[in-house]
Amino acid sequence: MPLGVLYLLRKLNRIGCMKTKSSNLLLVFVCLMSTIGFYSCANIIPPGGGPRDSIPPRLIGAFPKDSAVNVASQNIILSFDEYVTLQNTNENLIISPNPKNIPLVDYKLHNVTVKLRDSLEKNTTYSFDFGNAIKDVNEGNEAKNFTYVFSTGNKLDSNSYSGYVFLAETGKTDTTLIAVLHNNTADSSIYKNKPRYYTRINRKGYFNFKYLPQGRFSVYVVPNDFTKKYDDSTKTFAFLKEPILINGSQRTDTLYAYQEYKKSEPKAVVSTTTTPKSKSSADDKRLKYSSNLESGGQQDLLQNLELNFGRPLRSWDSSKIVLYDTSFKPITGYKLSIDTSKTKISLEYPWKEKQFFRLIVSKDAFVDTLGNGLAKSDTAKIFTKRDAEYGSCRIRFVNLDLTAHPVMQLVLDGKVSGSYAITGKEFIRKRFKPGEYEFRILYDSNQNGKWDPGSFKEKKQPELVKSFTKKIMIRADRDTDQSYIF
Repeated sequence: MPLGVLYLLRKLNRIGCMKTKSSNLLLVFVCLMSTIGFYSCANIIPPGGGPRDSIPPRLIGAFPKDSAVNVASQNIILSFDEYVTLQNTNENLIISPNPKNIPLVDYKLHNVTVKLRDSLEKNTTYSFDFGNAIKDVNEGNEAKNFTYVFSTGNKLDSNSYSGYVFLAETGKTDTTLIAVLHNNTADSSIYKNKPRYYTRINRKGYFNFKYLPQGRFSVYVVPNDFTKKYDDSTKTFAFLKEPILINGSQRTDTLYAYQEYKKSEPKAVVSTTTTPKSKSSADDKRLKYSSNLESGGQQDLLQNLELNFGRPLRSWDSSKIVLYDTSFKPITGYKLSIDTSKTKISLEYPWKEKQFFRLIVSKDAFVDTLGNGLAKSDTAKIFTKRDAEYGSCRIRFVNLDLTAHPVMQLVLDGKVSGSYAITGKEFIRKRFKPGEYEFRILYDSNQNGKWDPGSFKEKKQPELVKSFTKKIMIRADRDTDQSYIF
């Protein structure tokens, strides 16, 4: 019988209504209607919607208890108030101190279990930072930055150490890096040993170690890969020159990460079309090139004219690459050069707006490493762009230290499009390619006009770049006036 009917029966009994005939009829009617209502309502599907469960799983029990001391068990059970699952455990879970052997981590129903494969060290505080690995089954709510801790001694270590990490070359941050601590302070430790402790770096470049013991540690920054070592000079890396002392006092450091050597980019593979057997294959052996001219033969006023070859050149003759005006009168004052890869020839000339040229390249101007030359002489029609297609820019520098040899870097589409040494309180230029530029300042300590990496062996820190969030918008045929405060 429905609970509502039982409630009515009890209430009627209390007031004595069961003794009268009319009351009995009323009771039968109420029971009948309640029963019909109960069974009919049981078949009705409730409407969807309603507030979504946004509450993350909550720890309701643990063995050993969270923050327990004098712990000897290597098996851990964490119980939550709802069914849970784990996601990306290898990426999320950080165990401190860093174990030699990866523990066994599993989940079932309400529980997450951890089985340590290393023997517990005496008088040591262990912390298990799950990051965002634990979430509920139904809605996927994450128990963000969930941490469990215990000690094998009679107290928990409570020291902390924090700091910031920025990329020296760009001034930006990188969340794929980690900060690491080595209790072996010899320089060789970062090459040979796993770190004693490590922690994540967030989007603001901030890191924070907790539950640290007292002692001296060397501080480094490395990629969060399997080794967590600096075993490759192309890895992004940062270091403090001297070890730090963890003794309960608050300390915050800033580290600047760099790549001492860049990974060489694979050379582009030049695809060729197979020549049909009915035609001679000699054309495939001929040397070919392309230029950086824009559509219709337009020449950018801010760039050199470039000839790019699919194969390196063995030899080339600059006298057979001639720039003419429209009357085929030779132009003077330009300079030809070849890059170190022997695949690009640049023609440098002080271009002016709305000028017309012809570039004539003789058939025997180039020979590649296979001994092949051009199939025939080539003529290219060139006309320069208008000044109105560019914008002008005026930038003011407020409180900029000119003794630090600042160099302004303007970045377009992720690449440094121009570097300019700053010698005064403002910078003015008439021609800028339209676009949205990132603004950076390189502190060029050796005054060579470019960014230089550090060297751990020489204990030399990299040159620094300060990046600004405020960008510079250059529009065609417009003046831009902007200020930056340092």
